[in-house]
Amino acid sequence: MRERGIQQQRRQQQQQTSAAPFCRPLHWNKTFYAFTGHKDPEEELEVARQIEPILGLWLDKNIATATKKLNDSVPLRDELDCLKSTLCQQLELLDVRWHRSWGVSHRCSQLHSLSRFAQQNSHALQNMKGCTLIFTDHTGMNAAGQVMLGTVDVHYQWTKLLERLPSYYNLHSQVSLLEERISYLLGDVQLIYDEDLQSILMLEDYYTMLKGFHQRVSVHRPLFHPRSLKGLQMILDNDCSAPKLFESGQFSIPTKCDPIVLQWFIVTHAEKARKNLKRKEELKVEEEKLIRDCTVKFGLYKLYKESGVSSEQMVKCCQRLFEEHVTELQGTHLCVSHFYSVLQDGDLCIPWDWKK
Repeated sequence: MRERGIQQQRRQQQQQTSAAPFCRPLHWNKTFYAFTGHKDPEEELEVARQIEPILGLWLDKNIATATKKLNDSVPLRDELDCLKSTLCQQLELLDVRWHRSWGVSHRCSQLHSLSRFAQQNSHALQNMKGCTLIFTDHTGMNAAGQVMLGTVDVHYQWTKLLERLPSYYNLHSQVSLLEERISYLLGDVQLIYDEDLQSILMLEDYYTMLKGFHQRVSVHRPLFHPRSLKGLQMILDNDCSAPKLFESGQFSIPTKCDPIVLQWFIVTHAEKARKNLKRKEELKVEEEKLIRDCTVKFGLYKLYKESGVSSEQMVKCCQRLFEEHVTELQGTHLCVSHFYSVLQDGDLCIPWDWKK
């Protein structure tokens, strides 16, 4: 019986081994590509890495196209500015923004749609006074209390949102109260919602996160001395599994983080967090100065960066750019990004680590 059991186990192991997937990557001999004429993917990848455009040559090649697109977009840009200014004044909005990088024509269409909607729903729009309005993929209110209109949603969904805005304002007040209570329990650390570090977070979801986190930390005695963490910033994250510290100085804390682990992590990283926050402010000041200097030197109409580019990367880019003698940039819209591109409205995108 024992031998029969052993044999059965061996047969099962053999079956599992034979059924296991072949996980080793397949590499063909170089002669295969020479004989068949197929392209070697490894060689293509290496060539792509080596052939990266040089800034001056890329500008020479693309400046004419960018200039034509920019000139063609001027009437639409003027129309966009006029529409935005008119709607902000008419609806008493603080600002109108876009969460995605839509072109000028798309933005004009969205503002025209809002203008038509305002004419048909003037009463409901009274609830939007003093708000920041964001065009995005979702309709609702985000964690920062900003009103979001989904560009793929119909006007009926916009109407339902506006009717519910008073209840959203009430929920946002409860969110602020929870933030204050958590801050008090955690030594006056500031809870923030940062669009550059976090994905879109709906107000209802943020309230649920805060409520659960508050219940978790409030059952313990205060984890920190009062005001001992004043000046520090913390972000709650539903997705991360362990606390971490961003280079920009903010703590990212899981909503289900154990209070003792939270206490230990913040205590051991508080000094570094303060240094990172101070460095962030210094970089911001330096970044703004370099943007002004480069704009003046090269006669740029506008110099800006994509959200994925850090202040440190922007500073390094502008420092190198300021040392160059580039005459092609006069009157252009220059965007610092991670790649070279000419946008549909004529903006020039260059990588922050461009090559000379």
